[in-house]
Amino acid sequence: MIESILENWAPKHLVAVAIGLFALWRITRRISQELKIRRLGGHARRVKTWLPLDVDLICKAILGTVKHRNLETWDGWFVTPSETSYTVEAKPAGRRIIFTADPENIKAILATQFASYGKGKPFHEEWKEFLGDSIFTTDEDQWHDSRQLIRPQFIKDRVSDLDVFEEHVQILIRKMTEEGRTSDGKEGKGFDVSDMLFRYTLDAATHFLFGNSVDSLEKPEQEFAHAFGEVQRVQNYISRAGFVFLCLLEAWSGDLRLKCLLMSGDRPFNALVPRGQFRKAIKTLNEFVNPFVDQALRLSPEELATKSKSDQGYTFLHALAGFTRDRKVLRDQLVAVLLAGRDTTASTLSWTFYELARNPSVVKKLRQEIIDRVGLNRAPTYDDLKNMKYLQNVMHETLRLYPSVPFNVRLALRDTTLPRGGGPDGLSPIGILKDTPIGYSSIIMHRRADLTPDVLSFRPERWESWQPRPWQYIPFNGGPRICIGQQFALTEMGYTLVRILQRFARVESYMGEVDGGRPCLKAEIVLQPGQGVFVGFFEGEKE
Repeated sequence: MIESILENWAPKHLVAVAIGLFALWRITRRISQELKIRRLGGHARRVKTWLPLDVDLICKAILGTVKHRNLETWDGWFVTPSETSYTVEAKPAGRRIIFTADPENIKAILATQFASYGKGKPFHEEWKEFLGDSIFTTDEDQWHDSRQLIRPQFIKDRVSDLDVFEEHVQILIRKMTEEGRTSDGKEGKGFDVSDMLFRYTLDAATHFLFGNSVDSLEKPEQEFAHAFGEVQRVQNYISRAGFVFLCLLEAWSGDLRLKCLLMSGDRPFNALVPRGQFRKAIKTLNEFVNPFVDQALRLSPEELATKSKSDQGYTFLHALAGFTRDRKVLRDQLVAVLLAGRDTTASTLSWTFYELARNPSVVKKLRQEIIDRVGLNRAPTYDDLKNMKYLQNVMHETLRLYPSVPFNVRLALRDTTLPRGGGPDGLSPIGILKDTPIGYSSIIMHRRADLTPDVLSFRPERWESWQPRPWQYIPFNGGPRICIGQQFALTEMGYTLVRILQRFARVESYMGEVDGGRPCLKAEIVLQPGQGVFVGFFEGEKE
């Protein structure tokens, strides 16, 4: 009978039936998903859009990235003329996504419901060429193994060893002095200190990790430093283009396994983002890292075991090689820590000098604390840094206004919930289905006027009497995935600020003519000044 029907039906009839069955399946699936969301908790307020499939939201998000206006874009989703809600949802290209800057929801994602949220397979596929199977791209057991491998390298004894910083900060200060003088020797000439700080932290990070600095302060034009920046630039476009592509696949297939299969061949990305220069830069990065890995693996386990942190040439890599002989594991973890150790610290130092140059009273007060504690010549110890309260407040305030990773994302690993954002008052739970992306923003939360007084002012003094409530201040994330190098970063930043301000008594801003006092928040992987930090330095008295 079936054969008879097929013989009498024209192909167009078969196509119509197939389309009808597919449409029925999609409608049934959508209804099933909707019922499940409602059983779990319900929906958040929808972002107001005007075009089908939220095409205008996608366009605004892309334009916000290109123009470095992500903060304004996200603010527009949360705040409307009629209401303010810090958890909203949208369906770009038919795929549901949640945006939140609510501390209770961020707490759930990062801590209390940690097992329900993770990086997810799509994120791993997007980042695997750059960061492989490192701590930043994996979940569950694989992530846990990475963290256990790296954790011992950031214990206090390692973090408090300041010799690496001292060697490179002295080069930095010499370069700042040279760059900051006019041809006739007058000080205070404006230059981009941000560029210099990125090179400084690259030198310190490669020294710490490999035992051999790339010396980019002395040799600014070098292949490795350029390649490392190029990889990050293209990776940003890959990740954002990948999200749009995933939304389109979701609208078409609704099958995460199919999406991951298509992504694994990366053909869609080649069509969206040119990867020639990206892969060339990855090759350059690997050619730098691999000889150090080979060198460490030539040491026997017994030789590695006899080394100690006080040995000449003992490095982070040696410590890792004492725990694993897997070449890929070593490469992936080293590159991940290099990314975190170089860019986040350089960005925060850059923002610190951006604000110090606009706030001379802060410079004066901070320098006085430095003089009172260590004088103008002695290098600070780890205990000195921890006991300089105003120094700590300056760093806290910088990270409040300019968190290193201002926008982040997690994927629901199972059907779950978020505690707030649903219901008429926005205080009820939200139903979250497996594979739903959750975008969360620390910078939006840190700048919420209802959570922090005088929120947009740079006032380190606020920390003397004010403390944010739990989960309202997360410059290093939180929960089990809290930044493992947090103390290392704070120590490097504090040490660098002390040594520079021992030499220079005044910092003058030249940014008014560049950005008119409205800093360009360039948020690719980390938040950095999009137009540099042009300042002048003036030396102070000497002991």
